[in-house]
Amino acid sequence: MKKITIAHSPDADDIFMYFAIKFGWVGVDNGVEFDNIALDIETLNVEALKGTYDITAISFGLYPKIREDYAILNSAVSFGEGYGPKIIKLIGKRLRPNFKVALSGENTTNALLFKIAYPKARIKYYNFLEIENAVLSGEVDAGVLIHESILQYSEKLEVEKELWDIWQNLAGKELPLPLGGMAIRRSFPLTKAIQLQETIQKGVEVAVKNSSTLSKMLLERDLVRIDGETLEKYLDLYANGNSVEISEIQYKAIDKLFEIGFKHGFFDERIESKNFGIPKEYLDFRFS
Repeated sequence: MKKITIAHSPDADDIFMYFAIKFGWVGVDNGVEFDNIALDIETLNVEALKGTYDITAISFGLYPKIREDYAILNSAVSFGEGYGPKIIKLIGKRLRPNFKVALSGENTTNALLFKIAYPKARIKYYNFLEIENAVLSGEVDAGVLIHESILQYSEKLEVEKELWDIWQNLAGKELPLPLGGMAIRRSFPLTKAIQLQETIQKGVEVAVKNSSTLSKMLLERDLVRIDGETLEKYLDLYANGNSVEISEIQYKAIDKLFEIGFKHGFFDERIESKNFGIPKEYLDFRFS
């Protein structure tokens, strides 16, 4: 039996979207066994640059840098729809143009957008779980909160700016904010890649349809860091019906992110996301 490494973050949305497969609610093709690894998103981004895992969660802000080695999967995506990461600071603190800021990783989507919006800021990278305390202690003047942290932070802090607002200013139109998705190693035969993509998509679909049951199981097994009420709010944001399969508007948003990154010198080429996905229609042509 071939083991296929599938790496995701330990955050509630990634855990939720994968564990329908882990719990056996979705069948896996004969001869395939998933070996799942949970690491923070920036570690996953760095490992993707090395080509470490067969299937991996990534920040969309990284993808153009790994396009030769990985294809974009059409499922298990997280977008902001009027919300997203938050730039936070101590209440009443005035930020100068060269303020010190804590970001969750060099290759994250939020880092890409932040660097464009605040070119003079002095950046320090932290594990995302350490960012709030870095701001509270005065190690940095501000920090960008991601994942579940956007829902729960100290009452001593206030939002300086929403990344959603930065995205809207840069994108110039009402597009969802592309945060993260999944990528698969290009070395897989195309038929196998299609099968793996269908398995992951089915897993997300089943998870969303059985959200309350799956959430209860995750909480009972201490597989998520947050309480039930916060989990429900968080999944409504980042693991919902819009996560099952990338839509046309989501493809447009990803392409706009790639365009913005290229325009500002972060990518060496402007690419279109659909050209770097898995052509699932191949099976129809092959067996027709």
